[in-house]
Formats: sequence, C-alpha cells, structure tokens
Amino acid sequence: MFSVTAMTTHTSTQHSSAIAPKSLEGKKAVVTGGTIGMGRAIVQALTDRGAEVLYTGRSDRRLAEAQAALDTPLAHPVRSDATDAGAIAALGEQVADRFGKIDYLFVNQGIAEFQTLEEVTEESWDRIFDVNTKGAFFTVQRLAPLMSEGGAIVFTTVSNDQIFPGLSAYSGAKEAVAAFSKVLAAELLPRRIRVNALAPGFILTPTMGVAELTEEQRAEFVEQGNASTPMGRGGTVEEVAAAALYLAVDATFTTGVELPVDGGFGQGIGA
Repeated sequence: MFSVTAMTTHTSTQHSSAIAPKSLEGKKAVVTGGTIGMGRAIVQALTDRGAEVLYTGRSDRRLAEAQAALDTPLAHPVRSDATDAGAIAALGEQVADRFGKIDYLFVNQGIAEFQTLEEVTEESWDRIFDVNTKGAFFTVQRLAPLMSEGGAIVFTTVSNDQIFPGLSAYSGAKEAVAAFSKVLAAELLPRRIRVNALAPGFILTPTMGVAELTEEQRAEFVEQGNASTPMGRGGTVEEVAAAALYLAVDATFTTGVELPVDGGFGQGIGA
C-alpha cells in the first residue's frame, strides 16, 4: 500500500521534471546582433541552458562588453557586419570551422532611425533596409546549409500593431522580414528546419532599438510605450529571450508563424 508521503513525493518529482527547462548541452547556435539588448539576452538564455553560441556584433567595444557580461566559455564573440557580403561569407566560414553544423539560428540584428516622411533620405532608407532586411536574408542564405536537420531559425521582426510616427522605413524593413520568413519556412520544410519570427512590441533595451536616441527622446518613448501597452509596462529583454527559445526549442510543431511579444496589444486586449 502506498503511503501519502510517498505519493506526494513522487508527484512533486514528476511536476518538477515537467517544468524544468530542456537542457541544450551539446547544441550549437548562432545569434546575430548579440552584443546588447534582446540579442545578448538570447545568448545568455542559450548558454544558461548549456548551448554553445557564436554571436556577432559590429563594434569591438560592445563585443568585449558583452563577453565580460556573459562570462562563460560557451559564448564566442565574432565581429561581423550584416551589410557586408564578404563579412557574411566569412561568418559562414567561422561557423563551419568552429561548429561544423548548428541547431539554432537567431537573426536578430536591427537598426531604426526616427525620420518623418520629409526627413527620410535614400541613404538612410538603404542603411535601414541593408541591416534589417538584406542582411537578414543573406545571413540565412549563407548559414542555412550549415543547419542540422530538425533545426530552427528565428527572425526578430517588430510588432507593427502600435504605430510610432517616424518609423516608416524600419517598419517596412521588418515587415519584409516577416514576409520572407514564411516563404523560407516552406522552402526549408523538406529538411525539417522550422522558420518562425518573433515580433517584439515595446521592449526596454539600452538603445530602445533606435540609433542615436537622446535621453529626452528615450523618456518620451518610454512614456508613450507604457501608455500604449495593455499590460501598462515595457517588456524585458529576458521575456523576449524566453519567447525566442520557445520558438526555437520547444514549439516543435510550429513553423511559418510570427509570434507577438507585445504585452497584449496585438491581441486587442485592453481599452
């Protein structure tokens, strides 16, 4: 006859096992734009679970700061520019040399600039699309052959349910990423590689995703973001990272979707 104590202990053990994060020991991942904000949080979440990660950035200073903050031999910084075809090719070679094959690819690099219709120039338009769209596509083109069968690709897009004036180029560039991520999901399905997108809403990051944001602009941005988000606050980079790993690791029957991480705005919650 089973004792109550024995049954309780057994049930507790099963429950703990069920909710424990899946170990990623032995898994290999690449995170582009991994030096600050959401990208670094994704690297941190991966290494915390035992994965080995190669992450990129364009700034030597930020790469050094990220490596010091991550403080783990599982993270490998690489200086790479997503707007440079040669750099993308070199990144592929470095990934192949270090890992051979990879299980997860997080395409996270991005840049935004506040410019109204009258202020947008051809140069700024090209810069934003080169980083967010062109760089994202050709990074996947180069690294997809290194993906293991059954692997996963996660793009970072943006929640466009809340519109901020002055972000037309950025919003358009990220919408393009969302569009081709669905096409790539179909193209890579025969290799059992899942392709999804993560659409963050108002997330508190060091730069708020906008180049050369002043402290005054940041404060105004935060105030507007808090007011417009049904949950009444900005999301954290850790919350974004958790959603990113969910798509890559846990959502094994999900491909070709864009998951909003926006505090309920895209779901029409709240007034």
